[in-house]
Amino acid sequence: MLERYELEAFLTLAEELHFGRTAERLGVSTGRISQTVKKLERRVGTPLFARTSRSVRLTPVGLRLYEDLLPAYRQLRAALERATEAGRGVHGRLRAGFATPWGGELLTAAADTLLGRYPGCEVTVREVPLGGGIGPLLDGTLDVQFVALPVREPELTTGPVVLASDRVLLLPAAHPLAGRTSLGLEDPAGLPLIAPEGANPRYWRDHHYPRRTPSGAAVGRGPTAETWQEVLSHVSAGRGVAPGAALGARYHPRPGIVYVPLRDAPPVEYGLVWPTAGDSALLRAFVAAVGTPRP
Repeated sequence: MLERYELEAFLTLAEELHFGRTAERLGVSTGRISQTVKKLERRVGTPLFARTSRSVRLTPVGLRLYEDLLPAYRQLRAALERATEAGRGVHGRLRAGFATPWGGELLTAAADTLLGRYPGCEVTVREVPLGGGIGPLLDGTLDVQFVALPVREPELTTGPVVLASDRVLLLPAAHPLAGRTSLGLEDPAGLPLIAPEGANPRYWRDHHYPRRTPSGAAVGRGPTAETWQEVLSHVSAGRGVAPGAALGARYHPRPGIVYVPLRDAPPVEYGLVWPTAGDSALLRAFVAAVGTPRP
């Protein structure tokens, strides 16, 4: 079984490929790094590094060992950091974002719950424009965000579905389809769809604002919108239609807009997303608070 110091010395040297820089990073002498590596090589039974007077490189066995050990080492460090945070208690600052009023309500309620339990924390909640997408998570502006799923980014973690709402189509009140009790998935064919641009991934736009119906008929493209107020203004003015959540009828009622249910359409699902590297006791407590049903 490797000791922690042996593991750190091997992994650091594999990254630096330089004994001096490795020793500097670990705060020890070059000789100790050399002795540790030699001891490890004797245990393995084969050289892990090929050394010359001018260079250090991993042998094939050393490279394989590095690739095998690195994920386990990262998991070990993360587990130790989480345990340390848990021992210190929930603390720190958290920045949360939302794009819908129902998301804002959930996050604000969770923030109030957390501050009541852990008064030393700081939780801020702010609105993200529709066109902002998940950009604030990727650029470090936010620590967690309530979003319409799916989100499939390698550096982000997606929590479970927190809320789901039936899918509807927003139509101008004077539109020929506005009097229907419901619409099928083929009905948007040829209609100008109002869709956001900005930092929303292509797969997300295709999921919520499809370019074709299930049968393959083309869906038109109307004006773009950066905020929900722009969407509502475009629809009300007759410039296009927009898919959305049925919850919007309660939060965004307008005389010039009709919310017509879309039959057989999957619901709009919402959840929390956060940078995987930003995991903390405060974040986990906030995620749990958002997922707790309110009375």
